[in-house]
Amino acid sequence: MNFEYSQRTQELIRQLAAFMDRHIYPNVARYEEETAEGWPLPQFVDDLKVKAREEGLWNLFMPPWHGAEHVDETFEFEGHGLTNLDYAPLAEVMGRVVWAPEVFNCSAPDTGNMEVLQRYGTREQKDRWLAPLMHGEIRSAYSMTEPAVASSDATNIETEIRRSGDDYIVNGRKWWSSGAFHPRCELLIVMGKSDPTAHRFRQQSMILVPRATPGVKLVRPTSVFGYMHRGHGGHAEIVFDNVRVPATNILKGEGCGFEIAQGRLGPGRIHHAMRVIGQAEVALESMCKRLLKRVAFGKPIAQHSVWEERVARARTEIEMARLLVLKAAYMMDTVGNKAAQAEIAMIKVAAPRMAIKIIDDAIQAHGGAGVSGDFSLAESWANTRMLRLADGPDEVHNRAISRIELKKYT
Repeated sequence: MNFEYSQRTQELIRQLAAFMDRHIYPNVARYEEETAEGWPLPQFVDDLKVKAREEGLWNLFMPPWHGAEHVDETFEFEGHGLTNLDYAPLAEVMGRVVWAPEVFNCSAPDTGNMEVLQRYGTREQKDRWLAPLMHGEIRSAYSMTEPAVASSDATNIETEIRRSGDDYIVNGRKWWSSGAFHPRCELLIVMGKSDPTAHRFRQQSMILVPRATPGVKLVRPTSVFGYMHRGHGGHAEIVFDNVRVPATNILKGEGCGFEIAQGRLGPGRIHHAMRVIGQAEVALESMCKRLLKRVAFGKPIAQHSVWEERVARARTEIEMARLLVLKAAYMMDTVGNKAAQAEIAMIKVAAPRMAIKIIDDAIQAHGGAGVSGDFSLAESWANTRMLRLADGPDEVHNRAISRIELKKYT
C-alpha cells in the first residue's frame, strides 16, 4: 500500500502550513480577545481571507463533480477539485485552530451546505446562494435537529413543510442550527416533514429559507459546556412561525430530504474527523511541552512512567485514527459512500473518542491551568465532546457498524 500523499496534496499542505505559521497561530490570542464580548468577527479575519484567496488557499474542500449525479456541470466554481483523500490532511492542518477553516472558506456547516447546493440545487438556487457562499460573501446554517424529538432518528423530525399554492409554509422549532448567529448568515437549509403519509424515508424534504424571512425567529444561542462558539456563529435555537417561501426553494423535490441528508453527512464526517485529529495533535504537543518543563518530585514530569505511557498511547492512537480516516476517504473516492458506510461510521466514532482522551490527558498534565481559560484545552475538549453527538451520536454509528459486521455471518 502507498501511504504517501500525492505531490499536489503535499504542496498544498506546505502552503497551508506556512500560511498557518505566518497568519493564524500568531493571531490566536488576538482572536480570543476580540471575540470575547460578542458575535462580530475581528476585521483581521476578513483581511486573512483576502490573503488566503490570493495564495490559492480557497474552497479547498470542493470535490470534483464531473460525472456525479444531479450535478449541473455548467456552473462554474472556484475550487481545487480535490478528492476526499486529497482534502483530508488539509482539514487536519486547518483543524489545529478552531476558527482557521473560515479563513479558507472551509467552515462547517457551509462546506456541507455548499456541497448540497452543488449536488442537488437548481441553476437558479446555485446562482442565488452557492455563488456568494463560495465567494465568502455570506454564510449559512443547517437546521435539522429538534428539541422535541430524538433527532438521531431523522424520521422523527416534526417541522412541517406544507405546500400552499406557489409557496411552502414552514412551521416548527429547531436547535443546534450551527452558524445561524453568524453576522453574515443569510441562508438556512431546513429539513422538515412534507408528507406524513409517505414511506418513512420519503416523508422529509429540505427547503432553502432566507434567514431574514418573516416568521424566522432566532430564540437563543445554545452553549456547549458554557462556550458560545461565537466565532463560527454559535448554535441557534430557531422558531419557524408560518414562514412562507417560494416553492422553487425546495431542494431536488418533495420527499428527497432523507436522501440529501445522507449525501451531505458522509463527506462532513471526513472533515470533522480530520479536524479533530488536528486538535489531538495540538493537545499532544501542548502536553509534551508542559511535561518537559515542569518538575515534580525531583525530576521532569515527563520522566514519570505514567506520563511516558500516556504520551506513547496518544501518539499511537493518533496514527491509527488518521490511517482509518484516510482509508475511509480513499474508499469514498474509489467505491463510493455506500460501500464505505462502515468506515465512515467507524471514523465518526473513533476520532472524537481518541481526541477526547488525549485532550483530557493534556488537561491533566497542565494541572489547574488546564481547566482555565489561559489555555485552549478546555474549549477544545468541549468542541470535541460535542462531536460524539453531531452528525449522529456514537450509538447510531455503532449500530450501523454492528449490523454490517453481523450481516457477514447470516
